[in-house]
Amino acid sequence: MAVNLVNVEQVSKVYGTRALLDGVSLGVSEGDRIGVVGRNGDGKTTLIRMLAKLEDADTGRVTHNGGLRLGVLTQHDSLDPAKTIRQEVIGDLADHEWAGSAKIRDVLTGLFGGLALPGFEHGLDTVIAPLSGGERRRIALAKLLIDEQDLIVLDEPTNHLDVEGISWLAGHLRTRRSALVCVTHDRWFLDQVCTRMWDVQRGTVHEYEGGYSDYVFARAERERIAATEESKRQNLMRKELAWLRRGAPARTSKPRYRIEAANELIADVPPPRDTSELMKFANARLGKTVFDLEDVTVQAGPKTLLTHLTWQLGPGDRVGLVGVNGAGKTSLLRALAEAARTQGDEQPAAGKVVVGKTVKLAYLSQEVSELNPNLRVLEAVQQVRDRVDLGKGREMTAGQLCEQFGFTKEKQWTPVGDLSGGERRRLQILRLLMDEPNVLFLDEPTNDLDIETLTQLEDLLDGWPGSMIVISHDRFFIERTTDKVMALLGDRALRMLPRGIDEYLERRQRMEEAVTPSAAPAPRSSGAGAGAPAAAPAVSAQEARAAKKELQKVERQLDKLSTRETALHKQIADNATDFEKVAGLDAELRELVTERDELEMRWLELAEDA
Repeated sequence: MAVNLVNVEQVSKVYGTRALLDGVSLGVSEGDRIGVVGRNGDGKTTLIRMLAKLEDADTGRVTHNGGLRLGVLTQHDSLDPAKTIRQEVIGDLADHEWAGSAKIRDVLTGLFGGLALPGFEHGLDTVIAPLSGGERRRIALAKLLIDEQDLIVLDEPTNHLDVEGISWLAGHLRTRRSALVCVTHDRWFLDQVCTRMWDVQRGTVHEYEGGYSDYVFARAERERIAATEESKRQNLMRKELAWLRRGAPARTSKPRYRIEAANELIADVPPPRDTSELMKFANARLGKTVFDLEDVTVQAGPKTLLTHLTWQLGPGDRVGLVGVNGAGKTSLLRALAEAARTQGDEQPAAGKVVVGKTVKLAYLSQEVSELNPNLRVLEAVQQVRDRVDLGKGREMTAGQLCEQFGFTKEKQWTPVGDLSGGERRRLQILRLLMDEPNVLFLDEPTNDLDIETLTQLEDLLDGWPGSMIVISHDRFFIERTTDKVMALLGDRALRMLPRGIDEYLERRQRMEEAVTPSAAPAPRSSGAGAGAPAAAPAVSAQEARAAKKELQKVERQLDKLSTRETALHKQIADNATDFEKVAGLDAELRELVTERDELEMRWLELAEDA
């Protein structure tokens, strides 16, 4: 029988006139891995702070098992700025002691990319004081994970981690013996790590078995039976449920509930996006040209990030952009945005960017733009316009769009200066969409947004007809909102990944294995010494150019096949009662899938040489 580690009994907490938690009773036992979700401001962080005894309850009590070893990662670290990373993370251990620990080597490699901490000028001996908030947070997380605990409590642990770091952390926590309570908006992470969910809503906490996907099933079932949510929220939940069942197979473990009723909810729900219809709208709004890049070089100061880039962003393209930190994702978007702002007059360091004449770009950067703090939320939105056309006949007033983004009628009259960081982020996205752009660049749009707001944003983007590039470490958001994934692997090239983020992680792992001969903390050698693996046959510059040219041709063919495949699926659905016609369409679809598989294999071969 599992030992109970923490008991929360009839706990209540009030801020001002609002009850964040009202008579909540919960428990954490050995082996539990619990994900905490809910709207921003509903009490998730307050709950876990009381669980960890960092904050007192107004009523009720929290009891810890005797001798409980507890580790906590809060949103504000307690590192000593005068110390070095070595002093905070490794402590007094000699080099041979910590280097001999598989656990310490795994944590340092997983969070920092190597035992020498390649991102820090002086490695482990770097002083903490001048480091950024993201770097300090990774150090605090490493310090926590190297220690032994019975229970670890994590508040937004994936913040400031890239896709690889998040993937490593999920694997590490799955194999760790400690119990876990974690607040995060990263739904992929919740699915990979958690076996139970706590949903904090209006002062109460609802408990569910399973990860995020299981929670969506169970919540939809509960809401169907109780009929407690208004119709628009029900419809949104049905849409996300349909995505989880159809759009991302094998995402979830086998559900532990009776889900027949939940399946009835989505029996008539179409796929989240009608791709062919959106493409038709996008072509009408944008014409044939959006962004054409010809032999482009992108630089950030003196550093060259991309060379000889020839690529096309077409009407209706929805691209997820992933890559190692510093590879040039944000710099690429800035170069395109600058070309669009000046209608092609401002060009990158080399090459040419052709911008479509009808392009109207909205660029959501990582920085929250400053607004007049005295403006009310509704006034800040109406500054842009009073009504917005979201495509496919959907028109909303500024007030209606505010409500869809979680700003209730009362909240719409709150001064901008009183909003939280997450609420300002929401307002920034809202103002962008209000300007009716036909091209969207979203750089880390999920920062500071809760899961409910993310689903609202995804719902809006489902029907938005235009071209879009998304940079995000939130794997779920990229897979949910985009149709193809491109990667910057740090080799100054942009590559298409037919198998998406799974393929990106595999390629990154192969690259790491190629440059890291062993896990020992030895300095990397710039030359090939004795025992070094044999180098791959060199590819001449002419062969590389030819491979790149064919690679681009294959990518265009894959795009056409994808469009045709979508059309065939729609034709099959439209002619479901005409068995003879369906049989012919099915045969054509099988041939197309075979052709696509062959092209993808050819693409992978060419990608090695390009």
